[in-house]
Amino acid sequence: MSGLGRRGTAVERVLMVDDDLSVREALGQTLELADLVVTLAGSYIEAKDHISRDFAGVVVTDIRMPGKDGFQLLEYAHEIDPELPVILLTGEGDIPMAVKGISSGAFDFLEKPCAPSEFLAVVEKAIRTRALVLENRRLKRQVAQGDAAARLLRGTSQISRKMREEARAVSRSAADVLVTGEPGVGTAKMAEVVHLLSAGSQAPFLKFSAASQTAESLAAAFLEAKDGSVFLDEVAGLSSVAQFALLDLLEHHDRPRLIAGTYADLRKLAGDGTFSPDLFYRLEAAVIRIPPLRERREDIPVLFRHYVDIACEQAGLPSPNVTPDVMARLLAQDWPGNARSLMNAAMRFAMGLSEGEAQEDELGLAEQLAQVERSLLIAALQRHDGNATEAAKGLKLPRKTFYDKLARHGVRAELYRG
Repeated sequence: MSGLGRRGTAVERVLMVDDDLSVREALGQTLELADLVVTLAGSYIEAKDHISRDFAGVVVTDIRMPGKDGFQLLEYAHEIDPELPVILLTGEGDIPMAVKGISSGAFDFLEKPCAPSEFLAVVEKAIRTRALVLENRRLKRQVAQGDAAARLLRGTSQISRKMREEARAVSRSAADVLVTGEPGVGTAKMAEVVHLLSAGSQAPFLKFSAASQTAESLAAAFLEAKDGSVFLDEVAGLSSVAQFALLDLLEHHDRPRLIAGTYADLRKLAGDGTFSPDLFYRLEAAVIRIPPLRERREDIPVLFRHYVDIACEQAGLPSPNVTPDVMARLLAQDWPGNARSLMNAAMRFAMGLSEGEAQEDELGLAEQLAQVERSLLIAALQRHDGNATEAAKGLKLPRKTFYDKLARHGVRAELYRG
């Protein structure tokens, strides 16, 4: 017998180890009836593969087992994680041995046979202890790494502050999440924030295009990301077969969190019959809406400067001055492409290719290469204080070729002299 409890949250798991099948199944049933997630094992070898530093639960093990016994399992568990609670089950003659086990780090011991109420009381106390340990570790990681919502969801507006709080609140639950917003708002980034703030932040975070998923690939993704998160970008693109397969996967508790992103109106699609209503209502329980830039214009200066700094760091360029005129032009635009368009504008501005305007049409390869070449010429002149001869040497170009390129791109060397 192996089963899943109905709740299945982070620390409601018990690894139940006993070589006696009837005892193992009886105690497993008692745990399952208490709404706990149970994994049954009949030996040290079978149990050890379930133990990890991030195991979100506790271990209950018999002391006397063929081969390696419960003490050796206790020793192994504490080599992996000294704070993992291990409860020892003892026969009548093993009590002195079990007491000795407490001094070796066992959480507690129980004499077989024991009343279900006594058994559950000790297990639930161990579970509460484990929950506290894991939460403290999560908080320490946040302090060390910085809060992911503050680091990745920038903006000083009240709307942005509210959005960060929504991300934190959703992350604290075990709920699946739907992230919505217009194109370019950054649903994938929000999904990453939810994952990083969650209890499973050290487990895998896998991102997929929903349109490319099949029933088989979804099952494989859920298996690979166990205890972590799976992000499906533009979930409205799932085929009907994949939608039903996803619904089936969501029925299991021992699985990763699903984070779905969409720019579409799923409610309308569900009403039209082009998206599964059952899947929509399942996802609608926890929704994070990312507001477009036009609704939080006061965030535009902060975001633009941040993107400019990133572009300059990547290209090895000095950060240009963002003048009030440039900022006024930024604030006057509606940015239908949202953060993605603002980021592109910042990259062009960092390379001296624009004054902060949005660019609606995609450039061809030749135009893009010309922009890159112009930015490299300007960067060389800046490094050499406008000295064209030295800049040409730095780029390993003949002086005439360098001047020809300056003329072609309308770059004047004297503008970069100190």
